[in-house]
Amino acid sequence: MFALAWVCVALGVVGIVTPVMPGTVFLILAAWLFARSSPRFENWLLTHPRLGPSVVAWRENGAIPRWAQLVATGSMAGSFVLLVVIGLSTPVLAIIGTIFVGVSAYMLTRPTE
Repeated sequence: MFALAWVCVALGVVGIVTPVMPGTVFLILAAWLFARSSPRFENWLLTHPRLGPSVVAWRENGAIPRWAQLVATGSMAGSFVLLVVIGLSTPVLAIIGTIFVGVSAYMLTRPTE
């Protein structure tokens, strides 16, 4: 779990600096994994000035920053358009579209910070 937590931290940092990957999700998962493998590193993540606030907000009240909601939803929409352009079959597009709509609906109904 400890090694996987660090992989999630790395993916979370990549997600912070790139618009196509959701960093906060990986940081929340890293905090969960650290809670089970290393309370010291869980505390480090939660108190980190750049990485911690979104994880703490999620833990306290399930909040997702509005900018993160919009970027994630926009990224899914852009990804879906790309999948249409590359010619995925209609059944596959329907499954992916349903997942994207469900995830977006969930995110957009969470409280904001």
